[in-house]
Amino acid sequence: MTNDEAYSYESPLTPESWGKLGMWIFLAADAMSFGGLLAGYGALRYVSQNWPDPKTALGINLTAFMTFLLICSSVTMVKGLSAVKRGDMKWGTIHLLLTMGGGIVFLGLQAYEWSHLIHEGMLLTGNPWGSPLFGPTFYITTGFHGLHVTGGVLYLALTVLMLRTGKWGANEVEITGLYWHFVDLIWILVFTFIYLL
Repeated sequence: MTNDEAYSYESPLTPESWGKLGMWIFLAADAMSFGGLLAGYGALRYVSQNWPDPKTALGINLTAFMTFLLICSSVTMVKGLSAVKRGDMKWGTIHLLLTMGGGIVFLGLQAYEWSHLIHEGMLLTGNPWGSPLFGPTFYITTGFHGLHVTGGVLYLALTVLMLRTGKWGANEVEITGLYWHFVDLIWILVFTFIYLL
């Protein structure tokens, strides 16, 4: 390769795609973190002689509604991106705010669930239903996800602000959507592994 050829080389990535690539790399690394937490939960549950039945200890109705809420928030995220791509900033903003609202309600319901479980005696040091490792694995895994939802709500707030000021467009909303859909997908896995199986 000559010097002229070296200098004329251009990356196949456009400035818009660098952000998406960065988000995909972050999400891949983050998926490993959640994978480790869920694998640890599964291993502890497998070797435990007195692991509580999650359906009895945790209840399903509230968390099923929380799951439905996050799925709905993914729909509003898609609608928000679609509106922004059409140039309809009003409906794009409304749908992004609805997505934020879904995340905020989810966090409020998670706080309610945690306070109820703490009142029932499920602590980091034990619980009334069996293995003392049930509480820590539950709180660490669901809490880690809750931190991601909190980050997602803040990210959505920043996205709405930047969209309204004209500094961000459809590409940035799409990157925000990648994060939000990841958070929703992870919750479905957490819900399945911790609450249903």
